Amino acid sequence: MTGNTMSKKIIQDLTKEELSELIKPSFRAKQIYNWIYHKYADSFEEMKNLPKEMREKLDEAYTLTPLKTVMVQNSKDGSRKYLFELHDKHTVEAVLLLMRDKEYHEDGSVKHQERYTVCISSQVGCKVGCAFCLTAKGGFMRNLTAGEIVEQVRMIKKDNAIDANRRVNIVYMGMGEPLDNLTEVAKSVKIFADPEGMAIATHRQTISTSGLSTKIERLGKMELGVNLAISLHAVDDELRQQLMPINKAYNIESIITALKNFPVNDRKRVMFEYLVIKDVNDDISAAKKLLSLLDGIKAKVNLIYFNPYGGTEFKRPSEKDMKTFQEYLTKRGLHCTIRESKGLDISAACGQLREQELEWEV
Repeated sequence: MTGNTMSKKIIQDLTKEELSELIKPSFRAKQIYNWIYHKYADSFEEMKNLPKEMREKLDEAYTLTPLKTVMVQNSKDGSRKYLFELHDKHTVEAVLLLMRDKEYHEDGSVKHQERYTVCISSQVGCKVGCAFCLTAKGGFMRNLTAGEIVEQVRMIKKDNAIDANRRVNIVYMGMGEPLDNLTEVAKSVKIFADPEGMAIATHRQTISTSGLSTKIERLGKMELGVNLAISLHAVDDELRQQLMPINKAYNIESIITALKNFPVNDRKRVMFEYLVIKDVNDDISAAKKLLSLLDGIKAKVNLIYFNPYGGTEFKRPSEKDMKTFQEYLTKRGLHCTIRESKGLDISAACGQLREQELEWEV
């Protein structure tokens, strides 16, 4: 690798179909996928069931290690935050969230395995510039390729000895606006879902967006089968514009219109992320407006505590106000939960990820 160019292509950028077009005989693609995503191989030399000449040619053309782990931080709640370095020295963060601990029967046998969610980045930095989010403070650098997105999960699974046949959930809620990088994000969704690869079904993948309504329509037409989460955070354009400048281009009405046409699985709902900020959007009048706004949409609302960071004027709401807000919505038939902030002690919670090693405390 020299300068900001990469001398080798990233093999994780390729779907299995693309790989089988390039590698002949085509059954070799399945073997390579097995080595990458099941055995977590980091070199072509490990792929002993491939002919030596093929391994050498692959090694000349492709890299298996487009990311390098720079640092890992562990949270007291079991979450782990990873800082990955890309080939051009930019860095991105991803977070492994422990959603449920391993449980045992009285005889010591395993009742339930751990349940994990991996929060991944889709861009270096972000263009959206939300007032409450740290990621955009460093500006936007570039989009990640599908392979750079996929590799975050592969490396985290390998590092935590999560077996290849163990499913994890994926949320595109790390650094960046996924719909601003829709082509590569959509490709990564397909690579994750490949049954010969990680076999992470699309219904286990959630794309979170700040509400790029035209891109929501494009995503809907792709019919990928992913879950959709909307960062709403306000119930009127004035406040939303203050929190999220992108609202000037994509106002609340345009988002709601796009969502009414979005294909939703019969058993699923569109998730709305509502960041609750003390004395800004945490009162009952805001709850009433939210109820009215989502009327006619198969919705689930995730109330999120604002996570403070240095230099912000916004404050975290009280537990009492959060519960009052939730109860108001629930009693009126809107499915509503309060999301527990995981990884808060290592700045791995929503809105705290940032491309800058200086933010890390060792």
